[in-house]
Amino acid sequence: MIKSIIVVCVGNICRSPTAEALLQAKLADSQIQVCSAGLGALVDKPVNTTAAEVMAAAGYSLPNHKARQLTPAMLRDADLVLAMENGHIQSIHAMAPHARGKTMLLGKWLDNKEVPDPYRQQLPAFEHVFRIMEQATNAWLPYLKH
Repeated sequence: MIKSIIVVCVGNICRSPTAEALLQAKLADSQIQVCSAGLGALVDKPVNTTAAEVMAAAGYSLPNHKARQLTPAMLRDADLVLAMENGHIQSIHAMAPHARGKTMLLGKWLDNKEVPDPYRQQLPAFEHVFRIMEQATNAWLPYLKH
C-alpha cells in the first residue's frame, strides 16, 4: 500500500513541483501524501514562473512550494519515488541503494517515457512537458487508488 510519494527532478522548481501538484489534486480523496525534491535543488526557490503559469492555466497550483534538496532520509521514508529521467534514477540509486525497488519513471506507464527539462526554454516547452506529466500522472492513478 502506497502512503507517500516523492517526485524527483534536478532543480525542484519546474517538473517535480508540477507533478507534485498534479498528483496531489488527483489523489486528494486518498490518504497518499505527495512531495517533491531535487537532485541539485535551487533550495528555497518557488515554482518557476512559466511552470506556475502553465499549471494555473490547467487549474493547478503549488503556491507555497520551496525547492529542497533530496536526501537519503526522504528516499527511505517514501513508499514510491518517481523520477523524470533514467539518469535521475541512477543518481537516486547511487545516493540510496535501498530505494532501488521503489524508484520508477513518472512516465513508467507511457512506455517508460522520460520527461524532458523545460528549464530556461520558452512557453511551448513547458506546455509540452505539462502534457506529458498530465498523461503520466493519469496513467499512475489505477495503481495508486485502491
